[in-house]
Amino acid sequence: MRSVGAGECWHKHGSFLEHLVDIYRILKIWKAQDSVCLCGLFHSAYSNSYVNLAIFDPSTGRDVVRGHVGDAAERLIYLFCVVPRQPLIHDDLLFKYTDSEIVEHLAASEVSLKNAKEKGVFNEDEAWRNKIRGLVPENGLTVKHIKTGEDVLVSRRVLAIFLMMTMADFSDQLYGFQDVLFENFDGRLEFVGNNNVALWPGNGKPGLWLNSISRMGAIYSLILREEEIFVEQRKRVSGIEVETDRDEDIELVVPPVFEHCSKVLGAKEQIEARDLYWEAVCDDSKGGQERAEELLLGSIEKNPFVGEPHVVLAQVYLTKGRFEEAEKEAEKGLILMLEWSGPWDKRMSWEGWIAWGRVVLMKAKEQSWPQTSWGVLNLGLVK
Repeated sequence: MRSVGAGECWHKHGSFLEHLVDIYRILKIWKAQDSVCLCGLFHSAYSNSYVNLAIFDPSTGRDVVRGHVGDAAERLIYLFCVVPRQPLIHDDLLFKYTDSEIVEHLAASEVSLKNAKEKGVFNEDEAWRNKIRGLVPENGLTVKHIKTGEDVLVSRRVLAIFLMMTMADFSDQLYGFQDVLFENFDGRLEFVGNNNVALWPGNGKPGLWLNSISRMGAIYSLILREEEIFVEQRKRVSGIEVETDRDEDIELVVPPVFEHCSKVLGAKEQIEARDLYWEAVCDDSKGGQERAEELLLGSIEKNPFVGEPHVVLAQVYLTKGRFEEAEKEAEKGLILMLEWSGPWDKRMSWEGWIAWGRVVLMKAKEQSWPQTSWGVLNLGLVK
């Protein structure tokens, strides 16, 4: 990828190569199969419906990519690049549900899956099952190739994989600039605005993408649960364990974010939490550490799914000598940031946030904090 210029292509808030490596890391940490992780690494290699980047020409380069990643991964890469992902993920799935409906269906699907696994009870008339099967039938969807217009069959499992990859993709590259670009003032990220004069890179605020990603994760869970029920019922009736023509050799893992894709973050709460955090970290003139603590606690209460507010709050506690509270917040923040495998506050790299979180946790365990500016500047883990 480096040899063909991926490291020199602009991509949202960095280079294309950085983005591809980030997606690979995210999917690895989420425990996706190797073929899925490799798809993430090369996911826009032939260009796709979101970006006009074609590192490899699909008419001549598929064998080259296949030689690097294998048949299974290359097939996913190619499909990812030729399906109309924006309408497929958003218009045909995400926008078909209200937030409250997703929450209701998540609860119902959990009960249904338990009944299927433990009791062999299968109710095909449940509202949540009827809806998800209507949107994503058991034999997949036929969509149009974005360049040729030919029919392309996308199995239900491959669609689920692309949904998970879109979660990783968006979480890595979206920040405040896109909110201004698409006028995402309500936090639902529906791409309805058109502010083409937005100046890059913007002010660096964390982006309002979490509501959208949480809904993707919830729908991913619905697809996964419907798949599990479908396979369980077939196995009990016919004894068939795996049907490879349905891509059942592709494992559907659950990303750890949003409590394993079981929660939906409201758009309003997302905005309020982001703004409280931003005031805490950017404005030191309105009350000092007491005000920062209040703002960060409010941010965490409204959005408990990202790690950076916990780490910043841990530092506030350290400066006050409240070491046990600092340790608790630092640990929570690190866990969340590791689960995401990428930063929510993209002013610093994920590696930078993890390194700082480890320093804060270390100082909390030591029950000490520097008393001078030079002491803070010299913090580190190297002994």
